This record gives sequence, C-alpha cells and structure tokens, in this order.
Amino acid sequence: MPTLCKPAVDVPEYVITLEETLKFAEKTHAGKPQLPLALRLIQNTGVKKRHIVQPIEKTLRHPGLEERNRIFEAESKKRCPPVIERALANARLTARDIDAIIFVSCTGFLMPSMTAWLINNMGFRTDTRQIPIAQLGCAAGGAAVNRAHDFCTAYPQSNVLIVSCELCSLCYQPGDDNIGSLLSDGLFGDAVAAAVVRGSGGTGVRLERNASYIIPHTEDWISYAVRSTGFHFQLDRRVPGTMEPLAPVLRDLAMSHGWDIGALDFYIIHAGGPRILADLSTFLGVDLHMFRHSWATLTEYGNIASAVVFDALRRQFEEDTMTEHATGVIAGFGPGITAEMAVGSWRTEAPAITADLRRQAVPATL
Repeated sequence: MPTLCKPAVDVPEYVITLEETLKFAEKTHAGKPQLPLALRLIQNTGVKKRHIVQPIEKTLRHPGLEERNRIFEAESKKRCPPVIERALANARLTARDIDAIIFVSCTGFLMPSMTAWLINNMGFRTDTRQIPIAQLGCAAGGAAVNRAHDFCTAYPQSNVLIVSCELCSLCYQPGDDNIGSLLSDGLFGDAVAAAVVRGSGGTGVRLERNASYIIPHTEDWISYAVRSTGFHFQLDRRVPGTMEPLAPVLRDLAMSHGWDIGALDFYIIHAGGPRILADLSTFLGVDLHMFRHSWATLTEYGNIASAVVFDALRRQFEEDTMTEHATGVIAGFGPGITAEMAVGSWRTEAPAITADLRRQAVPATL
C-alpha cells in the first residue's frame, strides 16, 4: 500500500504576533461597531503568532490583484524548491523517481501551473503527471493525500510529490470590515509544505482507505469574492458548527475499515480554529490531547490552509512515538463544505530500490 512519508514545512521570515494583530486591527478599523467583537474572536483563536511573506505594513496595502499575484508567483518559485528537496530527502528519493506532482494552493493563480515550472527547473522527468488543485481551500491538503493514494493504487510502484503553497497574507483585505473578514485577517498565516507518497517502501502513514464528503447546500459558507483588489475571503457564521454533521462521517469511514474512530493512535486534523478541535473531541469521544499537533500548528503558525495537515504530520514524525501498525486518521475541511479524509497505519520500512539505482544495478558474477 502507498506510504505518506515525512513532510517538509517552511514558514516565511516575517512574524506578526497576536498582540501586534490586535493593535493593527484597532488602528485600521477604529470606530467600527463590530470591532470589539472581532477583537474578542481573534483573541479566542488560540493563534499566538503567524509568519507572512511581507512586512505587515506592506501586506495591508491594496496593490491590486495583478501585483498580489505577481508576488505569489515570485515567492512560490523562491520558497517551494528547498522544501521539495527536503521532502524528497525524507522519502529517500530523487526528482527522477517522481511520477506525478500534485500542487495545491488557494492563494494565487498561475497558468501553466507551478507543476510545469517545477518539472522544468528541478530535474523532474518530462513525463511527470501534473495534478494542480486550486479551489478546495483548506480541504486541499487532505484531498492531495487522497488523490496521491488513488494514483499509486491505479499505478502501483509510482511515487507522488505533493506541494502545498499557501500565502494567505496576500488575501488580507483591510478594507473589509465584516466579522468574517476581520477574523480571517487575524487567523491565517503563510507556509509552504511538501510530502511524498511512495508506492512502495518508505516510513510513515500507510494509506489504506479514503473518502470525501460534502455537506449539502453549504457551498456559500466559505467562498471568495474575486475583485480588483484580489481574493476577498467570505465566512459564514455557521461554519464553526460543521463538525457536528462531519463527525459521523469520520466515524463511518473508520468503521467501514473495522476501526473505532475514538480509539486510534494518532489524529492529523485540519485546525481551522479551536472550536473545530473542541467539537471533534466531544463528538468523537477523543481526548483533546490527541489533537496536540494540530493545535500546535494553529498556535505557532495560525491557519495555514492546506498546509496544516502536513505540518501536524511533521510534528507527529518528530515526536517519534509511533510504533509499527499504529492506527490513525488524516482529515481536511474546507469550502463546499468539503471533508477529505483518510485512515491508515504507521509503517517503518527500509527504502525500496529507486529507479536510478535499478538502472545502475549490475548482475553479480561468480
């Protein structure tokens, strides 16, 4: 079965703390009647700091969609390659061993996709499949894992590289003063993540079953309004309550695999906010401590969209407590309202022989 190897994650050098966020909000939206409520909501996110690609003073200007997208292209081309190199090293593979690249982002738009640029500039084979995912928002991390699983199932022995580039600060809109916008400007951060799903060999999460689910008639609860100033994030006040209908879906997925969702060994969950984790703890009967890695990502980086699940998984690797066959779940939630979920078990295995090594192998002679 395919194995999701240790992700690599990087965050930009500019940092904004909770205290700085509150001060900027007070200054930018002084006198607005909704400001006191927004400040309370931002304080309750649990986010202590975030990393962004530009100083906050520059981020809060309105350069227009064209300039913001230019920054996205330049920053993604600068920041993705070193993260990809680390992810390949974690999987003990090279660019030549990759058969498909899944690139996910909801914070910028490029055509051709970044996949083409990566193939041309990082030594990937010219027959590498390209799978860009642009409109699943925070759910795209889980979706990328699932599509990589599907690809490796359809093409056994293949290897898939996943790249998540979320520069959420390029979507901050200081002119928007509704509660959803004010909250999102204090919640989202920037990050780049990459991980490899190996068709054979590797150490990590052996992907065994995946599923998707959409809550009917909620497609306008999380959305973008695309305007001359860029992407304007729109958030319905009902979104924080979506774990109640999604928890049974997670439970059913685990049950269909013969597992009890409340008794797994690890939980890699997208942390859109503290209520998501608190509600899942309640509805699934799971101790909140089991979501510690998702919570740490939220606290230290904010909501980094599709990259959350990869950072939480990175932390699980670095904790180094998993034993062979430990069971777990990976889940991402986003616009739609969409859930992308997978269950799998931990495996530790010596690396398989790579394509280059197979070509170099010389039969032994007596």
